[in-house]
Amino acid sequence: MSHIPVLLEEVVDNLSPEVGDLIVDATLGEGGHSREILNRIVPGGHLIAIDKDEAVIERARERLRQFDGKFTCVKGDFRHIGDILKAQGVDEIDGALFDLGMSSFQLDDPERGFSFLQDGPLDMQFGADSGISATEIVNKYGQERLADIIKNFGDERHAKLIAKTICSERKKKKISTTKELSYIITRAVGKKYRTQKLHPAARTFQAIRICANDELEAAEEGIVEAVEYLKPGGRVCVISFNSLEDRIVKNLFRERKKEGILKIITKKPLVPSTDEIRSNPRARSAKLRVAERI
Repeated sequence: MSHIPVLLEEVVDNLSPEVGDLIVDATLGEGGHSREILNRIVPGGHLIAIDKDEAVIERARERLRQFDGKFTCVKGDFRHIGDILKAQGVDEIDGALFDLGMSSFQLDDPERGFSFLQDGPLDMQFGADSGISATEIVNKYGQERLADIIKNFGDERHAKLIAKTICSERKKKKISTTKELSYIITRAVGKKYRTQKLHPAARTFQAIRICANDELEAAEEGIVEAVEYLKPGGRVCVISFNSLEDRIVKNLFRERKKEGILKIITKKPLVPSTDEIRSNPRARSAKLRVAERI
């Protein structure tokens, strides 16, 4: 599937980039949002784009080549956005965007191990130095810890059964591929999903991916640091794709509002239109929250 940036119009309208601005795209992905931001800030503006995935950065560079010299790509973790900006000699920014989803390139590449619909090595790391692989989590974590991960990060009601089944199967043979894991989960709880559109393995794969990349803590740390660098009137936009991420963003914005640091722009999150979901089904769970530095 070709890259389609989620909530593009809503992001650009609310981020409100202007000519000459310095904007951070903390989750470059394949560059769809970055390209539209660059259209608004050049000439005179500059974009700093961050991503953990070198392969994704190279694809984005190609997409953005018409703006050579107007943007800087940094391979790194947005949880360290403060250090990244310091290294770039930046003291303040006009806006920041966080898209907490995955790129289609990552999801569609079986070798990355994110998809429960394609066979590939059980990896799920956004970058080579992201943390731990899904293989380690699935094959080495204790049953209780595994169940907690699946329940807390996947909101999976059958977490204990899935964890028990995984632990039973790995005694027979190491679980090494996405197809093997998906089959084990489906065999364990497939009947319980007969009346649901969601694939039986979807929530478990989400949970393991979040754990492997420490996504929730990284998001909170990165957004907090970005807010510190915002100029008064500068905005931070965050797109989340599950209730765990959205809750973190909502609570963080509320806390900073009480502290007199942020003004919340979106009282309720913005969601994709029916037309956008029709053209890009992967956008269906996206939620955009926006806040402005006071």
